[in-house]
Amino acid sequence: MPTNPWALVLIAGVLEVGWALGLKWSDGFTKLVPTALTIIGALASFFLLAQAMKSLPVGTAYAVWTGIGALGTATLGMALFGEPATLVRIAGVALIVSGIIALKLA
Repeated sequence: MPTNPWALVLIAGVLEVGWALGLKWSDGFTKLVPTALTIIGALASFFLLAQAMKSLPVGTAYAVWTGIGALGTATLGMALFGEPATLVRIAGVALIVSGIIALKLA
């Protein structure tokens, strides 16, 4: 497991994207395999975030984690599920990226 806390936040954020998409694929927790993968992904994501928070400020780590999750989920929602890719949505995603960068630099 990486010992760099920012690497842990990054991996946890990617796992957050996975379990968020898994919520959609699980069809309200009615499909066994997507449900199991969603739960495993969520637990792994929380575990890695908790490990990173041992040495990172809670507010910054949590905000970056949720930002990565929101960015990835919104982007993949547009790509995989045909959600609208409007100018306002894309601008919102760009603002999330800006916020993540600002928090990382803080």
